[in-house]
Amino acid sequence: MVKSSQHFISVIIPVYKQAKIIRQDIYTIYDTLERIRYNYEIIVVIDGYNVDNSLNEVKKLKLKNLKIVGYQHNHGKGYAVRYAMARAKGDYVAFIDAGMEIDPNGLSLIIEQLEWYQADIIVGSKRHPASFVKYPLQRRIISFGAQLISQFLLNINVKDTQAGLKIFRKEVLEKTLPRLLIKNYAFDLELLAVANRLGYTRIYEAPIKLTYDFKSLTHATGLKIIFNCLWDALAVFYRLRIKKYYDDKNKRKWVYDPELDMRINTGK
Repeated sequence: MVKSSQHFISVIIPVYKQAKIIRQDIYTIYDTLERIRYNYEIIVVIDGYNVDNSLNEVKKLKLKNLKIVGYQHNHGKGYAVRYAMARAKGDYVAFIDAGMEIDPNGLSLIIEQLEWYQADIIVGSKRHPASFVKYPLQRRIISFGAQLISQFLLNINVKDTQAGLKIFRKEVLEKTLPRLLIKNYAFDLELLAVANRLGYTRIYEAPIKLTYDFKSLTHATGLKIIFNCLWDALAVFYRLRIKKYYDDKNKRKWVYDPELDMRINTGK
């Protein structure tokens, strides 16, 4: 396929304990991106080199446009995605969870919808009427709770903020990322809330195909995720609505981490 030079797409894959399947995941995503009409890069971010053998497995791949980044110790998905976003070259930046619970063909759809709707952000949504989803009750509770919080507390008009497939215009990330604090559970929610606060309100949902691994979520783990998501979301509400932490006037209070912010600020 002849690629268009109009836009360059960065696709981020956060990896945590995926050594057994990560190479096949990346091949599948690579095949999808080879069929889109834009040039692209794949950024695999290893969330902790010391966790398992994921880094060595990814290094075995000999694919064009593949970039491998990461760090020694696990910091959480939010940190991993933000770390990779700061190193992305694309004027569109997407991320998709490893594990293939979400069909990677959804990447081509969210890219086209970002263009079609002239959107700031497109989020893959389990609650879109055209989505095909199969996931357990605990995940449904988390999704419903996040919807209530996002709509009524944070004024984000989307039904699902937590699915692991999203795409952003680069300028949204340039303005938003330096203000963020959450490294794990509610990273997506904080990013969307701050973007919306800054005027990037063209946030739309796209359908996804999702099949969740029922064995990976115990009752105890599910309760912990629900509690941590709620706690993080309330913290975002407090910083957004009461403390006004994310506003420009509080810039001197933002937590600056050069590993996360320096490249996206300079464009390097």
